[in-house]
Amino acid sequence: MLSSAPPASGFLHKPVLSERRLRSEAVRVTDLSRVLQLLQDPLSVRLSASLKERQIFILKKVVKQCQRGYLLRDLADIFKIMNLCAERVSDHPEYARILCDLLQICGLPFLKEKSSDEMKYASVVTDCVSQMGFLMRIPLPEVRRQICLSVSAFYSRDKHQHSSDGVCSTRADYRALMLERSGVSETLVMSLALTEEQLPVKLCLLQTLQILSRTSEVNCKLMLRAQAAQKICFHMSEGDPSGELLFRSSEILWNLLENGSRQEVTSQLSSSDCIASLKDAFLHLLLKGFRHHERQLRNDLLVLLSLIAENPGAPLIESGFLKHLTPFLTFPELKSHNPLVRNLKLSFNQEDFEMKKLLLNIMVVLSRDLSALQLFREGRVMLALMLLVKPSSSAERSGRHRRRWTSSQQEELQLQALSTLSSLAPLMLEEYMTCQANTCLLLLIDCCLQHDSSSGRGHGLHGSSGRGGRRAQLRYCVRVLRSVTCVEHEPLRQDLCDQGAIGQLLALCPGVLRWFLGRPQDEDAVALEIQTDCLLLLSVLCEGDVHRKELFGRDGVELLIQYLSLDAALVFSGLGHNKLLLSSIDCLWSCVVGCLGAEDVFVERRGVDLMLQLLQRSPRHMLSPLVSTLLELCENPQAVTHLLHWSGERDTSASQLLLHIWRREEETTAVSRDPHGMITDVKRPIVSRHQESSSSSSSSPDVSAAVREVSENLRANIYCIFCKLGFEGLSGLSAEDHITLSIIHRYLDFKVGEVVHEVLSELLDEGVSPVVSDEAALKSVLQVTEATAESVRLLQQSILGRQQQEELQEEQLLYKEILFTQKQREIAAEAWRSYVARTSNYSILKEFKRLQEEQSTSEAYAPSDTETPEPPNTLSDQ
Repeated sequence: MLSSAPPASGFLHKPVLSERRLRSEAVRVTDLSRVLQLLQDPLSVRLSASLKERQIFILKKVVKQCQRGYLLRDLADIFKIMNLCAERVSDHPEYARILCDLLQICGLPFLKEKSSDEMKYASVVTDCVSQMGFLMRIPLPEVRRQICLSVSAFYSRDKHQHSSDGVCSTRADYRALMLERSGVSETLVMSLALTEEQLPVKLCLLQTLQILSRTSEVNCKLMLRAQAAQKICFHMSEGDPSGELLFRSSEILWNLLENGSRQEVTSQLSSSDCIASLKDAFLHLLLKGFRHHERQLRNDLLVLLSLIAENPGAPLIESGFLKHLTPFLTFPELKSHNPLVRNLKLSFNQEDFEMKKLLLNIMVVLSRDLSALQLFREGRVMLALMLLVKPSSSAERSGRHRRRWTSSQQEELQLQALSTLSSLAPLMLEEYMTCQANTCLLLLIDCCLQHDSSSGRGHGLHGSSGRGGRRAQLRYCVRVLRSVTCVEHEPLRQDLCDQGAIGQLLALCPGVLRWFLGRPQDEDAVALEIQTDCLLLLSVLCEGDVHRKELFGRDGVELLIQYLSLDAALVFSGLGHNKLLLSSIDCLWSCVVGCLGAEDVFVERRGVDLMLQLLQRSPRHMLSPLVSTLLELCENPQAVTHLLHWSGERDTSASQLLLHIWRREEETTAVSRDPHGMITDVKRPIVSRHQESSSSSSSSPDVSAAVREVSENLRANIYCIFCKLGFEGLSGLSAEDHITLSIIHRYLDFKVGEVVHEVLSELLDEGVSPVVSDEAALKSVLQVTEATAESVRLLQQSILGRQQQEELQEEQLLYKEILFTQKQREIAAEAWRSYVARTSNYSILKEFKRLQEEQSTSEAYAPSDTETPEPPNTLSDQ
């Protein structure tokens, strides 16, 4: 029996077993527990040649018997055997081959005898796979390579046939799940430090980590927990003639980004060492990489650096990365004597084109760090961007390198440069002005309008909805102008006006806005965006400057009339009509209001009517700019006249519309009113529940809820409009309208009382007592406000009483009409019954005839002094 161990004293003198007996004894080894007993024998600590040979022979037999894979129920014993072999590898290298063979079988699918074995032995499998990762402590390269190969095989999709003895392989998803639960991926990442002197093993380990991170989010999470991104990146630029180390490391980082936490990956890569490693690898590939896959890998590293740059804490400037990168940002547009780019040559192939776009993109990312702008200024980045932006004819004359890009690539780079310029220009206004960028952009806009039929083959991402024309360039040109004008820089705005920007946007030919209005069939999201940006650009340029408003003039007013004629139903189209309409109202506010000539033209062209129509049809969130602009227009007497005479849908007047909006505002803010709209709280007649809750929860003593409420809803603006229209003589108002109007009439008095009440409340909360005279004044104001509210409520009650009286009179009149109608129906019915009786009964007819003749005879002979003789019947006389 293998389990019966001889005494220690006799073991050394035991004769060597014959080979035949050894084989016969090994054949009987069918229980792994006996193999474990042999390996764990106390005498095995001091192995003799014969006992070592016996153990190795039995282990080889175990390997041979398990060639198809390990049974799930045998896994625990198998890994105990592996651990015992691992302990003896350092002193007895013969066990290394056995251990590699056992590990190789681990790459095969585990075998199950029953369907329930997978669930039954799940914890055992997890523990065994985890132990396989810990075997990386063995310093032998062949063992470590075999561990990596076996772990990689867990994701193999090879189909294994069922055996004839009823044993079958476990499912592939089961093996992957067990591998994830074991945490072996984290162990392998931690074992990277053990392979510093073993490059082939490190490459094999990186290949395994690449497989583990390719599809499993769990493995990526475990790897990141072991700082995988930082450890892999730190060593990715080490010497490897084949370049496989850099390739594998890059692929793993990409897998971690795609399947793991992007924030965690960028955080780990944001150290100075990692950035330096990435920088060295990128520069090496850029300057010395000429093969296709090297250029692709170079671009991948540039994308990784762009993602790192999005992290505000990344030391890109401190590590010197940006200083080395700046010369490449302006290459090949600008010539440089920098040794990094002096001998650099681009092939202008697709990979170089992608790198150029990535460099433009990283400019935008790096511009968020204001310290990077100084390096951009020193590197003349703005000038390089303007050379890319210039129209093609000018760009071709600017240098030889520009001709090397294809026409489609040149168009796409132009769009990318415009997009980059929209982010950089507001931060580098001095360089923008030095390069005369306004002139260049206006020329490009003019070129786009004149040559829109030219092909747009290479617009790419930035040319969405712009293929087949130059609308994409036009879109980004207007966007750049809008971004720079929104900065408070008056010289730049003045330069734009001097260059004729207002006229170029408005003129009949080739004005941008008229160009789009003349092509309604081409209306889409891009067209609406361009028009919206143009209107916003005009608003910024003309705001507060009467001279520029005069330049806007009649042409601009006519354009606004067309935009304000937009159907309000299109606001919900989803294309951007809502933004276009809001920008039109803003343009009206900034470019027309305040200039008497433009206001008169606007009123003359029935612009006030269009504003009221929009006010009647627009959703609530668009009412505020409409009402505010309408209030400003009320400073013009002609506009007030149009307001008083306007009649909308269902003969609604302007005053009725405004009163309806007031009631809706009070309903939205939960102002206390009774079912008839009358005041219920005379102490606080216009305070809403929302205002009370906000004032009680407000933590800032500088913010007054009563004052803040004025800007949060439309009631103050509606009150001011009625101050222009007047509160008397408004025709077509119902009793409900008169009740609402009585509140509006006293809005200012109520607001004063509300502010005084708030002042008293704040003083009380702070424990401050006003002087006697101030306290008396404050209380008198509250009393006057309360008395005013009481008088308004009495007025409302009288209005309601008159309405009820009128309704009662109308009801009585209607009742009389109903009675009269009923009486007439009864008379008609009686006449009908008499007629039927006469025609159906001959005796009744004779009696009726007799009575009729008697009545005729009595009437004929009755004396009458006042009766006038009848005129002779001419026909009867004849």
